[in-house]
Amino acid sequence: MNLQDLRKSPLFEGLSDDELQQLMDNAEPVSLRAGEVLMKQGDPGDSAFVIVSGEFEVQKQSGQTLIKIDVRNPGDVVGEMALLSRAPRNATVVSKTDSETLQIPQEAFERLLSTSPSATLAVLRWVMARLTQNEALLHQQEKMAALGTLSAGLAHELNNPAAAAQRSASELNKSLLKLQVLTHQIESTAFKNNQTDWLDSFMQEASRRFSSPVRLAALERIELVEQLQAWLEANGIGTAWEFAPAMVNFGWNAEELEKLKGSACFDMSIEWLGMSCMTVGLLSEVQQATGRISQIVQAMKTYTYLDQAPLLEVDVHEGLENTLVIMQHKLKHGVTVKREYSSTLPRIEAYASELNQVWTNIIDNAVDAMDGKGEILLRTYAQNDHVVVEIVDSGPGIPREIQTRIYEPFFTTKPPGKGTGLGLHISHDIIVNRHHGQLLVESRPGETKFRVVLPRRIKGEEADE
Repeated sequence: MNLQDLRKSPLFEGLSDDELQQLMDNAEPVSLRAGEVLMKQGDPGDSAFVIVSGEFEVQKQSGQTLIKIDVRNPGDVVGEMALLSRAPRNATVVSKTDSETLQIPQEAFERLLSTSPSATLAVLRWVMARLTQNEALLHQQEKMAALGTLSAGLAHELNNPAAAAQRSASELNKSLLKLQVLTHQIESTAFKNNQTDWLDSFMQEASRRFSSPVRLAALERIELVEQLQAWLEANGIGTAWEFAPAMVNFGWNAEELEKLKGSACFDMSIEWLGMSCMTVGLLSEVQQATGRISQIVQAMKTYTYLDQAPLLEVDVHEGLENTLVIMQHKLKHGVTVKREYSSTLPRIEAYASELNQVWTNIIDNAVDAMDGKGEILLRTYAQNDHVVVEIVDSGPGIPREIQTRIYEPFFTTKPPGKGTGLGLHISHDIIVNRHHGQLLVESRPGETKFRVVLPRRIKGEEADE
């Protein structure tokens, strides 16, 4: 190892040869095999390491969750933040390949800083860059964690209507084949018995009813189905149990069907009518299922604001509603959502997809806090030149002693493996730093309220991006 090994690092590239030699004289080479730990989270930060060769992975343990934060390569320095702050290591660094490093002890590092202004300035620049990098990495990790959660929920939400559409389409195929045969039979019978005018009138009435299905209360529908099924069975229709629910949906009842008895096509017309009602019903089911799929996809597209500029004129209500659609898999098993939306709420200038990430984080936390059962209230209103969004849940509340810590990175009260502790930290950063707003919390047993205050226009450098 030589001076050039140290000069590979941006941290040391501005130092003189003498300063680098001073570090080299006090440094020790450390070799590791693939899989060995260079430093462990929680250990004293008594030295820094310059990576000379190989690859290292930086890992963060949060509860039972192991978060992979970064990968470090030759020229990178690891462990310098804990060394400078004289704090325990906040992450574990593991060698991914056979590697070589140069260990710089705390005494040598501090001696260099105390005697060299240029070294102090270089380290200051490095620390600022590393803090910025770490914050960006935290944001990315939270986004990926949120994406994983949303993807799992979306897969479930899309699978239900997709499976329903597939089932209905399969039944529809069988139904259409039967209907085609019945249509040919009834037309032939009507022609032979000189009843084509009757058939034309019958078909027109059926078409009229198909275009306007009736809406019935549940109990009323049950009663009508039972009555019609009994009539169909009494008239020798073997599939009465299958036809009756479909026919009731289009307003057919025993009294209407009695009028068909004067025709030579009576038995056939009942079969045709029942099969036609079932076919149209199946078409409606396919339409509803595919409509639900389209709604979810459109909500996801709007939620992420794909192919649009990051800074937009945003309808806050639309963002909240799209978030509810995306999170339906968590809400539908016992959470009631109430809305108190202002009818005159103005649109605001915002980073739309990031704002939706905030709504997701807060609502997701609320559902978890209520253990999936309770009430969430969404309230919006304008206040001077700001828009206020309140998200209130009926959960057990946040203990007063930890309310000041909820925005800290990696702080979580969720059970091991259920949270990264980054959601509210990222949300606070998005609201306060990106939008120059406020994220406030009020909590007591039975009610937790997150209050988001957003300016109508973002002022400052970020708005000019």
